Amino acid sequence: MKKVLVNAVLGLFVLAVLVPLLWVGWSSLKTGDRILGSPWELPTVLHWENYGHAWREAGIDKAFVNSMVATAGSLVLLLPISAMAAYVLAKYPFRGSKLVQTVFMGQMMFPHFLVIVPLFFLLRDMQMLDRMSGLIAVYVAYSLSFTIFVLTGFFQALPNELMEAARMDGCGHSKTFWKIMLPLAKPGLIVVGIFDGIGLWNEYNLALVFMTRPENKTLPLGIANLTTTQQYQSDWGALFAGLVIVMVPVLVVYWFFRDRIHEAMLAGAVKG
Repeated sequence: MKKVLVNAVLGLFVLAVLVPLLWVGWSSLKTGDRILGSPWELPTVLHWENYGHAWREAGIDKAFVNSMVATAGSLVLLLPISAMAAYVLAKYPFRGSKLVQTVFMGQMMFPHFLVIVPLFFLLRDMQMLDRMSGLIAVYVAYSLSFTIFVLTGFFQALPNELMEAARMDGCGHSKTFWKIMLPLAKPGLIVVGIFDGIGLWNEYNLALVFMTRPENKTLPLGIANLTTTQQYQSDWGALFAGLVIVMVPVLVVYWFFRDRIHEAMLAGAVKG
């Protein structure tokens, strides 16, 4: 009986996840009239032109490229900086290191709207407002605390004997980190990189304030603009096509790295 209830709950959970995804997918291939008239009906004719309307006419193409640049650029800077900081905090404790970790953890409790105003004036004074470099700098700064917090746990789990063996073989502190310890922390880097990437890919509030010119808008802003314009044009098919364009990269990344994510979660559960 217990097994049946567990399977029933899991089945409901799977349906709650899959049904909205499938509904958005097949709605992206229907006309606006059919979406409103028969929302649960499968498309009899596939209207692939909805993706063309969303991609070109609604400006999703530029927003997609901007989000790719912002996300990739942020991760390229964020992961090495966070890994070095986490390594020092985990393996080289010093007076005040606990306070530094506490400060990083405290930063995760600050919501976006508390820092938007000072960040706006700071970027304006540095002439980085409405520039991709400014948005990347903000993304890196705001993601540092979470990334360092997660990576510190991974580095603490690595045995100190590896460091000592590397030092006895003639490796300096820097070479020990880059050649020995960082490759061993690769599962943690992949997992935290995926979570950071998904969060930055879907980030809306900071980009809304710091990227005001239409050509600089990221994908969440492009989808919000598409939602507004399609309400007047009644092109709901293009709107759902835009939503699919946003979701597909995230799903593809998760599919390719799903084993790594599961391994990292199981490892954390065993350690806990």
